[in-house]
Amino acid sequence: MSDPYFFGYGSLVNRQTHDYTDAHRAAIRGWRREWRVSHHLNHTFLSVVPDPDARIDGLIARVPGADWAALDLRETGYLRHPVPDDHLSHDSPEPVIAQIYAVSLDTSDLPGPPHQVHLSYLDVVVAGFLAEFGSDGVARFFATTTGWGSVLDDRAAPLYPRARPASPQLRDMVDDNLSQLGVSRIRA
Repeated sequence: MSDPYFFGYGSLVNRQTHDYTDAHRAAIRGWRREWRVSHHLNHTFLSVVPDPDARIDGLIARVPGADWAALDLRETGYLRHPVPDDHLSHDSPEPVIAQIYAVSLDTSDLPGPPHQVHLSYLDVVVAGFLAEFGSDGVARFFATTTGWGSVLDDRAAPLYPRARPASPQLRDMVDDNLSQLGVSRIRA
């Protein structure tokens, strides 16, 4: 039996945030990206919610030996769900059995004050989409993500633990898309 894969749709799309090297561009249907606030962790996460009409881009990556321990720790606050074979398309040369992480709808809500999306987190996510799918992929990311509350501008002192420096091009791209969506920005 081959190793399982995860389907990443947020920061896991950014290959600089993990060591899973056998990774491939992919898409999934039946899930929509949404910002959620976990009741248990009191933190805003990018998650997915079931949506039969949705299709989102992402990255699949092999989890060697089905050793989920490190990834489960990284994804604290999320639960893993199996992905039906017919909901996944990818460019891997072999069949893939995948799982996706999602914050429970029973223990989370849409973000609102005082819970914001950290801009340093969003920059990392968008950098991954830009690297994998180009500017069209970035546009699809913003178009297929819901639950936008306000954004906390923490670029000067990032709160996101896997933050990476954002190029001027990336910052402009993120800022322009947030402006087009009418997302308010709060200074850290």
